[in-house]
Amino acid sequence: MLRAPLAHGAFVAALWLGLGWAVEAPAQTTPAELLVFSIVIKDGRITPSRLEVPAGRKIKLAIKNEGPGPCELENLNLRVEKVLAPGASSFVVIHPLRPGTYRFIDEFHPATSALLMIAQ
Repeated sequence: MLRAPLAHGAFVAALWLGLGWAVEAPAQTTPAELLVFSIVIKDGRITPSRLEVPAGRKIKLAIKNEGPGPCELENLNLRVEKVLAPGASSFVVIHPLRPGTYRFIDEFHPATSALLMIAQ
């Protein structure tokens, strides 16, 4: 009678291991590649001054400071603040946006700098 429980355990283990291939595993998803948009800040100006981006999708802003002094790309509503030293480059990732217009400035030059990002 010792063989019956052992055989039953072996059968259950074989069934569990053998049917593993038949159970659908969760799909391996890779995050969609971020769309990258380049921004240059120089002498209190942001280029481009208007940027159209897709709504509902994460994006990456690649920022380069080509000016002689520091700059700070900022949009407080989106909680984006990126300070760059002269000649420095960096990036920010922005969560999926609702359709609309979002205004960014260079905090060091708010009167002369503006970037309107339009999510559509």
